[in-house]
Amino acid sequence: MRKIALISEHASPLALLGGIDSGGQNVYVAHIAKQLARLGYLVDIFTRRDAEATMQPVVVDWLPCVRVIHVPAGPARFVPKESMLPYMEEFGRFVLRFARREKIPYDVVHANFFMSGMVALQIKQSLGTPFVITFHALGRVRRFCQGQADAFPDLRFAIEERLMRQADRIIAECPQDKADMQQLYSADGGRIDIVPCGFDPDEFPPVSASPRERLGLDEDAFILLQLGRIVPRKGIDNVIRALAIMKRGGLPAVRLLVVGGNATDPDPRRTPEIGKLMTLAEALGVEHEVSFTGQRPRSLLRYYYSAANVFVTTPWYEPFGITPVEAMACGIPVVGTAVGGIKNTVVDGCTGCLVPPESPAQLAQRLSWLYQNPQIARRFGWAGMRRAYQRYTWRTVAAQIADVYAAAIGLPSSSQSRVAG
Repeated sequence: MRKIALISEHASPLALLGGIDSGGQNVYVAHIAKQLARLGYLVDIFTRRDAEATMQPVVVDWLPCVRVIHVPAGPARFVPKESMLPYMEEFGRFVLRFARREKIPYDVVHANFFMSGMVALQIKQSLGTPFVITFHALGRVRRFCQGQADAFPDLRFAIEERLMRQADRIIAECPQDKADMQQLYSADGGRIDIVPCGFDPDEFPPVSASPRERLGLDEDAFILLQLGRIVPRKGIDNVIRALAIMKRGGLPAVRLLVVGGNATDPDPRRTPEIGKLMTLAEALGVEHEVSFTGQRPRSLLRYYYSAANVFVTTPWYEPFGITPVEAMACGIPVVGTAVGGIKNTVVDGCTGCLVPPESPAQLAQRLSWLYQNPQIARRFGWAGMRRAYQRYTWRTVAAQIADVYAAAIGLPSSSQSRVAG
């Protein structure tokens, strides 16, 4: 059986989603591992230990043929990913020791994020193991979008350039991602494969009973849903401003549901970003129309998606964006900003609407139009569901990634490249 090492230094598949550093990459790594195991691979996921060993054993047998290895690198507590760079050498040394002890060598290392790429390169230099990398975000694009709010050092740019030269294959999550690598880093387009992210049909099956009744939501309200990490670049303030415009325009029955964040505290205002958003809602007079639910289990997300009239996602920068695909899978129209992967997953005028980033007036206009045209909104939702199932299941995505692995190893792109009998 072929064996894969997935490196994901800050994003564990076991983490509770919705926190500052827990989002799309966690989902990506978890589902790629599951689907690769179904294809016949053995998969080890290496992620940094952020709790004491009594809480996080070094090796966790997570699923059949999938293990999670908690790497002791740096303090055994949460460390923001922006502060994790000094621990990568220690991380790499542990993975090398672990790999040398294994009875079955790794055929490919798949790095996720640039710091994981540093570990993968260390393994390649020591053991000769080829590596594939998914960056999930690019430093130069992040710096352009976030400016001084970007806390990563400039060293990141040079590291990413080196990884693009040294990686055997690079996975771009959308055409914009590939173009950015070529234009900003002079990456070789011949070694870049475009493979999107996906959704799990088992996680998001059709909801038969009333989702609003289950969640205690008003059956008559026009509900906008924003779901994911609560961080500035997601542009949630943009949605609140659009909601205020809609209310002034005579649409008082509109409600915004914000799902996500580190809201373990009974007073969510103590969470800085949520506190800012609550203050903004109060200043705009829509505090009663905006609800912050905090984190919700993955098992409940399909009910939130299905309860919404429209899913709204308005980041300034988004390498791919998994939540729009999940919303589409639940048959909900999506209104999103025309950035990154959202430009490809959402088909403007077919599965939803695209608007420029930081344009609350245009966002309000498109949302009001969907409010006033429910039949079109339903048609968008059905078209989105078809598109999601045709293009974006994790099974389809993992099969494409397996072909990337085959290319990295030097095997033909076929099912026999995924499993050695």
